Amino acid sequence: MSYDHWDANPSAAFALYAVELWHEHRIPIILTTFCALVVLRIYLHWTADQKPAELLVFPKIYQPEPEALLAPALAPEKKKEEVNNTIAKNDETTTTVEKEKKQQNVPRRIKGELTRKTARRGSSEEAPAPKIQVLIFYSSITANTEKVAKDFAQTFGTSLAAIASEGKECPFLAPKALDLAEVDYDEYFISPPKIENEQGGGPVELFYLFLIPSYNIDTINDNVLEHLQETHHDFRIDTAPLSSILGYSVFGFGDREGWPTEEDGFCFQAKEVDRWMAKLTARKRAFPLGVGDWKRDGFARLSEWQIGLTEVLTLLEQTGGLGEGVAGSGDPLESDDEADVDEDDGEVMFDDAPTDAKATKQKSAGSLEDVEDLGRIMDMSRADGTDAKLTRAPIAIDFTTSGKIQPKVRKATAAIVVKEMVPKNSPTYTSLTKQGYSIVGSHSGVKICRWTKSALRGRGSCYKYSFYGINSHQCMETTPSLSCSNKCVFCWRHGTNPVGTTWRWVVDPPQLIFDGVRENHYKKIKMMRGVPGVRAERFAEAMRIRHCALSLVGEPIFYPHINEFLGMLHAERISSFLVCNAQHPDELAALQHVTQLYVSIDASNRESLRRIDRPLHRDFWERFQRCLDILRERRFRQRTVFRLTLVKGFNVEDEAEGYADLVARGLPCFIEVKGVTYCGTSTSSNAGLTMANVPFYQEVCDFVLALERALHKRGLKYGIAAEHAHSCCILLGSERFNVDGKWHTLIDYEKFFELLEAKGPGGDFSPEDYMGAATPEWATWGNGGFDPRDVRVDRKGRPVEAAAVPAEVN
Repeated sequence: MSYDHWDANPSAAFALYAVELWHEHRIPIILTTFCALVVLRIYLHWTADQKPAELLVFPKIYQPEPEALLAPALAPEKKKEEVNNTIAKNDETTTTVEKEKKQQNVPRRIKGELTRKTARRGSSEEAPAPKIQVLIFYSSITANTEKVAKDFAQTFGTSLAAIASEGKECPFLAPKALDLAEVDYDEYFISPPKIENEQGGGPVELFYLFLIPSYNIDTINDNVLEHLQETHHDFRIDTAPLSSILGYSVFGFGDREGWPTEEDGFCFQAKEVDRWMAKLTARKRAFPLGVGDWKRDGFARLSEWQIGLTEVLTLLEQTGGLGEGVAGSGDPLESDDEADVDEDDGEVMFDDAPTDAKATKQKSAGSLEDVEDLGRIMDMSRADGTDAKLTRAPIAIDFTTSGKIQPKVRKATAAIVVKEMVPKNSPTYTSLTKQGYSIVGSHSGVKICRWTKSALRGRGSCYKYSFYGINSHQCMETTPSLSCSNKCVFCWRHGTNPVGTTWRWVVDPPQLIFDGVRENHYKKIKMMRGVPGVRAERFAEAMRIRHCALSLVGEPIFYPHINEFLGMLHAERISSFLVCNAQHPDELAALQHVTQLYVSIDASNRESLRRIDRPLHRDFWERFQRCLDILRERRFRQRTVFRLTLVKGFNVEDEAEGYADLVARGLPCFIEVKGVTYCGTSTSSNAGLTMANVPFYQEVCDFVLALERALHKRGLKYGIAAEHAHSCCILLGSERFNVDGKWHTLIDYEKFFELLEAKGPGGDFSPEDYMGAATPEWATWGNGGFDPRDVRVDRKGRPVEAAAVPAEVN
């Protein structure tokens, strides 16, 4: 072959040379490559056999004789010598190596007892085993369930103490009974609380039990169920936030005389708690739902439930788990719901559809076409041909579940029953009437204040007379809503009034309420006719209501027709003093003129407010601040008052600065500072309130002086305007009401009504327009504030001298 063209095209020439070289030497090249691959394979096989002998393998905690497993790593030279010997023996070596590999790869058989859960976690054997804390949640109105829950906690604790294996420490802490009316829902039902081991050392795991009586009235059960449901559907929270607890179980009490079967409502609230807890715990129902009749077999069923729980916890103590149940065990759906799911099979079903429509099988509910056609389908489902949009409620679709979209259509035959807030046959009605309340309609009440009785006998009037000129014997204390959205620790209503965050009851007309409270108030006044010491002239004056304090119990602003009710009061020239708890900003913004608007300011920060007021709203602090902003906007249109209730140990120590910040935000006309009144109820005791939490009057004076200094430091012009030592109450006022060096805290009521008639309920007039005469000298700071018309008496009715309480102004 000629290479004359090499200089002309070097690349082409090189290619021709490479092809010619391959054809001449291809056999040696192939043999050389094959030999190199064989050598490389032998080398890799040799190094692969040597690597496991050089690795340090740590033994697993459940494998015995760790020294035998560590021997190859501790003696590498010996292992190499053995491998060299096995190479010389060929077949024997192969057999030995395969046996060693097989023995190392096959799982070891574990003999002995069932292991504890802690052993499977991989921690050291010396780590302390976790303790198990059983929390027993209960609800009670008549205190029957409370007694049963506490007795059950003692007997169940004794049973758990006997579970411990012989020679081992008891893994169970003493069970705790917790009242659902007292606990913070977020602390227990959004994520399990971290409980310290009182016995020292080791973690604590939780097991939840519930003792739930069912009521046909609004109780704390409704709020618990609402909270559980909201927690499950809240997109910010995991759908199973309680999955870390060991398990739960529910027992319900009921009355078969009123509700014969479960379908009729027997133990229906316990059933709902069980259903929602199954969802929140990821199906950790440890024992089936137990039910019992209070009057028949309640305690026998409870005893059986306790025995079953003891067996479950025995297994839990031995294995660390609840074991495996049958198919469907722990499913959040109950039997009746499961039947509906099987029948529905993922399709949209309509019980009231025409026959031909029922016969037509719909497409899968997961289809987008089905979702778009729901409105058309519902129109077709009307047997009478009317427009379903005018008569049917909105379709309820749960978008928080995973998988196919399964819209659950509400049956047209299921009537929505709106219940009464306080039915006449309810325990709440009985309890409130026993306390002296007269229930009007289904959600309103009226009661004679103790200061009304005192004023009728000439033994002193309320602080409102000293501050604002209200005659106590002409004042009616009432509320159009017995329900409240707080569970304050200092509430003297014995915790029996309903609670709720939204209005979901029958709404009585305002005229019925107005006529009913006025009639019942006069009846109670007439009952004072024969009481010794009642003055005739004051009794005659008391038969003409001049003032109305909407602060009896509950949340008056909660009533949907509160403005109409206020209009009826004003039409009769009855002044209105409305107290709200700063948890309903929308209703507050819609409120029309009142004579004086109170807002309860029970804490200066979020944590204190949660501990004292125990609000039901999750966004209670944000609602609270919005209400303060509304008051700031209205400070030139209404007389606004901050009501501070001091509870020693809760909101007195070092909180003057925080209260001053709240005053700077709301800029109220007046600030009332009052020491808490202890009523000695069991509810207060459970909340941690005792006589030690009631401040002395001198302590209230010291707090007021500190608050005044904090306000002046912020440039806020407030001063101490009046006091009423007998009520342990002091009034600070804005300098707007200090005219010519004298405080004018009284109200010109006739002028208020004239302005209201001229301007209308939403008219524009300021608090200064109906500012009254100067505050009487006996009511000003340092003079005690006792009404000079009256005679102060001791507990036995003997006259005592009303001495002024000295206080340092500076």
